Amino acid sequence: MSQLSPLLKQATPVVATRGAGMYLYDADDRRHLDFTSGVGVTSTGHCHPRVVEAVREQAGRLFHGQYTTVLHTPLLALTERLGEVLPPGLDSLFFLNSGSEAVEAALRLARHATGRQNAIVFDGSFHGRTMGAAALSTAGIRFRAGIGPLMPGVAVAPFPDAFRLGMGEEEAVEHALRGLDHVLATVSAPAETAALFVEPVLGEGGYVPAPAGFLAGLRERADRHGILLVADEIQAGYGRTGTFWAHQYEPGVVPDILVTAKGLASGMPLSAIAAPAALMGKAWPGSHGGTYGGNAVACAAALATLDVIRDERLVENAAEQGARLLEGLRKAAADAPAIADVRGRGLMAGCEFRAPDGSPDQEGALRAQRAAAGRGLLLLTCGVYGNVVRMIPALVVTAGQIDEALDIWRAAVTAAAE
Repeated sequence: MSQLSPLLKQATPVVATRGAGMYLYDADDRRHLDFTSGVGVTSTGHCHPRVVEAVREQAGRLFHGQYTTVLHTPLLALTERLGEVLPPGLDSLFFLNSGSEAVEAALRLARHATGRQNAIVFDGSFHGRTMGAAALSTAGIRFRAGIGPLMPGVAVAPFPDAFRLGMGEEEAVEHALRGLDHVLATVSAPAETAALFVEPVLGEGGYVPAPAGFLAGLRERADRHGILLVADEIQAGYGRTGTFWAHQYEPGVVPDILVTAKGLASGMPLSAIAAPAALMGKAWPGSHGGTYGGNAVACAAALATLDVIRDERLVENAAEQGARLLEGLRKAAADAPAIADVRGRGLMAGCEFRAPDGSPDQEGALRAQRAAAGRGLLLLTCGVYGNVVRMIPALVVTAGQIDEALDIWRAAVTAAAE
């Protein structure tokens, strides 16, 4: 008799049998308010009718047209439609299945385009679990331990995490940019550095938004040294932060390569990298490919997702409901000494738990997360020390559902402290 690998660790005890909108239902038909959205994947909620219909219709026409063998209309239509939301100049797309694959493709493109080997990432980064992506990830030792030697040529620079550093945001940005300059002077020479990989909001690293000025500082240094700036928008992008792309909070900054996945197709496996056509053309012929990338059914789901985001004004909703969520979380934290910081952007909110001595409190975060699950609110933890409880609801969330989640969260935090 076979069984699931013990490597799979469930964050909640729920065995889901169906989903609808913001809710998952278990075998007893108990309703669970889902503020995980499959780690940011079900951007239009569970089983949005328009996405379901698009999948059903496409599955009856063409299930799979391997894109290095034949082209298909959903792939071509999605390529055209994404041009409406991508930053200016990023007019060439390549599709894959997962975020890790897209990061690997972005790294491959950066090395080909520049003829350089090295990449610089930032403290707390998470870019995936495949071997190249794992080498770029510093959000926790579990992503790197026991699989070495990892890919060489990766250097780590500071991220402006003002709370962790004990600084104001402006000071933290100055500290991080000085740290990057130091890395370029001591570890990875500019002439050997292909790319800077950055998450505009740290995901697994603790839901830390990049403060104003940081991305602009990266853009200036990338331009000065001929380095490519890669924005990893896998978790923070696609409307989640209240702008379509999370880096757009920094006016005037456009990355050279943008990586997207998760919310792209409302739960179907699809990812992509976008870059200027001239840059994309510098990849060596045949170097990029994949059996399932750009799957026809996944592309149809992605087209329907774009329609729903536009027609239901979900980017605007993320900004509005995200502000409501963060305000409510901060009020709850005022009565909870264990919560040392509340931060986020849009519908990407984190509560950091600290012990009385100021050390990271992983157990406190887990108690609160589990207490919430027992009351019908599904949440996840993150952070280098696992001491941040994150909330990442679907973009369709309503004010009433935000308030429902906040009521449960307050009760869960109280119970966890007892």
